[in-house]
Amino acid sequence: MKSSRSWPEKLGRALCVVAIGALVSGSTLLARSNEPAGQAKSDSNGGSRLHVEVTGGDPAAPVDSASVYVRYLVKHRMAKDETVEMNLKTNRDGTVVVPFVPRGEVTVQIVAEHWKPYGQKYQITQDEQTLKIHLEKPPKWY
Repeated sequence: MKSSRSWPEKLGRALCVVAIGALVSGSTLLARSNEPAGQAKSDSNGGSRLHVEVTGGDPAAPVDSASVYVRYLVKHRMAKDETVEMNLKTNRDGTVVVPFVPRGEVTVQIVAEHWKPYGQKYQITQDEQTLKIHLEKPPKWY
């Protein structure tokens, strides 16, 4: 008895089976490669809790309602890297808490009314890190 399928149909079906097998084995290998090999690898990819304390003036008074901008880069293996930006406000004590910031380089900018704008890059290396930032008065314009 002769098969009703032609050789191109048989070839297409065989290629589909091979492709599905490759995808399954490739996803298994990818899942294994994403597992942390040790504590050092998981620490480098971990996050941090960031505390920002903003003061200003000569007696170093807390600056409330200051806008704190936090920017960092999230790198992806397969997709395009993305920049994450957060805008937070300080409380009456001049502090703000960023619950999660990945370890690495973070840009912090502060804008407050009647104070000179501030911006700097920081390296986040610890589980909880505190940044103490002192703002200056702007120069007088005549």
